[in-house]
Amino acid sequence: MTWSEMQPLLSQACWDTLYMVGWSTVIAVVGGLPLGILLVLTDRGGLLQNVAANKVIGQIVNVARSLPFIILMVALMNFTRTITGTTIGREAAIVPLAIGAIPFFARLVETAVREVDGGLVEAVQSMGGNTWTVVRKVLVPESLPSLISSTTTTIVALIGYSAMAGTVGAGGLGDIAIRYGYQRFETQLMWITVAILAVVISLIQFAGDYAARSLHRRGGQSGAAPRLRLLKAA
Repeated sequence: MTWSEMQPLLSQACWDTLYMVGWSTVIAVVGGLPLGILLVLTDRGGLLQNVAANKVIGQIVNVARSLPFIILMVALMNFTRTITGTTIGREAAIVPLAIGAIPFFARLVETAVREVDGGLVEAVQSMGGNTWTVVRKVLVPESLPSLISSTTTTIVALIGYSAMAGTVGAGGLGDIAIRYGYQRFETQLMWITVAILAVVISLIQFAGDYAARSLHRRGGQSGAAPRLRLLKAA
């Protein structure tokens, strides 16, 4: 296969992969962020302490995370067909990708939020701040660098999931690698696909790490004084 024949295939596959991963990431963040924060708030000593609810939510998240993605895709086929009207194509792949990523991201959010200094939370509470104020003014802003890193990790994982989704007709770079690289023995095309995935993942990881470091430095330089004033006011 010549480069002129490979180029349109690779261009469309790259776009399909970015489309699936992009929308899945948005849904995972929208669903996983509040879920992760809720796991912290309802835990023992949390602002909304409810041990029973915390255990139920935690168990659901654990079960969802324990399912291999290829099994999750098969298990959700009927649900995917109900949502999108089909079980193949990039739109259909977004459903299992997003559902698989939500609990994954939620646990990362939980870990990031738990690292926030409890003194800041107590200071806001002593000033009359309610739970929503604590979440909006302390938990999310203070854990933002870690949340950026968590989002980067989720995107990288979703790229791997999207490659697996290509084995069942989702399209994207995984589909190209399977159909042409494996089934038609186009070894050159397969290795080009691998190289593209490696470059994309490296760029995303670099951008995420750079954003997280920038936010961390900015917080360390400009955030200490406001936090100190807040604690003194309390």
